[in-house]
Amino acid sequence: MAQIFETIKAKLLEIEKEENVRIFYACESGSRAWGFPSVNSDYDVRFLYIREQNFYLSIDVEDKRDVIEVPIDDELDINGWDLRKALRLLRKSNPPLLEWLSSPTVYLEEEELIKKFRSLVPLSYSPTACMYHYMQMARNSFREYLKGDEVSVKKYFYVLRPLLAIKWIEERSDVVPMEFGIMIDALLHDSDLKSQILKLIERKRKGEEMSREPKIPAISGFIETEMDRLKDLSIPRRDEKPLMKTLNDAFREIVNRSAIRDPHSTF
Repeated sequence: MAQIFETIKAKLLEIEKEENVRIFYACESGSRAWGFPSVNSDYDVRFLYIREQNFYLSIDVEDKRDVIEVPIDDELDINGWDLRKALRLLRKSNPPLLEWLSSPTVYLEEEELIKKFRSLVPLSYSPTACMYHYMQMARNSFREYLKGDEVSVKKYFYVLRPLLAIKWIEERSDVVPMEFGIMIDALLHDSDLKSQILKLIERKRKGEEMSREPKIPAISGFIETEMDRLKDLSIPRRDEKPLMKTLNDAFREIVNRSAIRDPHSTF
């Protein structure tokens, strides 16, 4: 594990140099961060970065790329978002971004900058927007993978996780955690259901082939009950977005504090 950490950190430093950016946060996303990786799962590394001030002080900034994507190989899947893009998505309470900020595996972070960024989460968090996102995920995956007498059992996770995220939002006031195990422990009280899900996680971790199999009654029953319940769920109106001035002020503060001023210099 230590070796892959060093490999990822070295790759992030390489990206900084090649792109002339400053990465202030990088974490694990996907199945490894959720808590149910397979033995051959790759590493889904996501990061946030800042460019030099002149990049933002230009009339065509909207036409410039605000993501960095590294070609995927068998081991690493790395990409990141520019600070400006990240703040615009934070204003929309973007669930993947919120999950990154609570990842259990952090490869790199500048404490002062990410602390400032995280301080904006309570102002931006919209339970309504997140609920819509997770509901759409659950519906799409359920329709595609879990219909019929035999199902793609490894896809259970792609329905279970958003369904538990919705329950989390309904029952709690804080942001949905990235770790699947936290939601299982906090939200599931049926011992048989919990046991069956944990067995499925263990099978996935061992790399067992899990293609199409007969339904697991406890898990399918829970999913179908929840999907039926959500058909009639009344979602409250969309929450008010935070003041744009607050995010603009934060953006300027972070850029002024950290971005390079000389276009010929490096971080």
